[in-house]
Amino acid sequence: QVQLVESGGGLVQPGGSLGLSCAASGIIFSILTMGWYRQAPGKQRELVATLTSEGRTNYADSVKGRFTISRDNAKRTVYLQMNSLKPEDTAVYYCNAVWVVLGRQYWGQGTQVTVSS
Repeated sequence: QVQLVESGGGLVQPGGSLGLSCAASGIIFSILTMGWYRQAPGKQRELVATLTSEGRTNYADSVKGRFTISRDNAKRTVYLQMNSLKPEDTAVYYCNAVWVVLGRQYWGQGTQVTVSS
């Protein structure tokens, strides 16, 4: 059974930083494309960043230069470091894993990030 468990969400002031983690189990982590998505109230879920098994990254324009996605295959964990946070970054952040060869994807349960003074 594949599980993705996020941690690290919380409340932060504008301009602050926050780091998210997502630990995977039940699947071969190193072959997965990992990603972070977010969904704000009343809005559709949107891509934040992805990181392939080969190390290629992709970021939403809104977070480029502020967010960094990384992974530790030995720990089966993907990270999202968020700096210079803005109120519009407030959302539930979801971890995503894609097994490209089989066309399967998996989601975590989400973690709330609130940017407010």
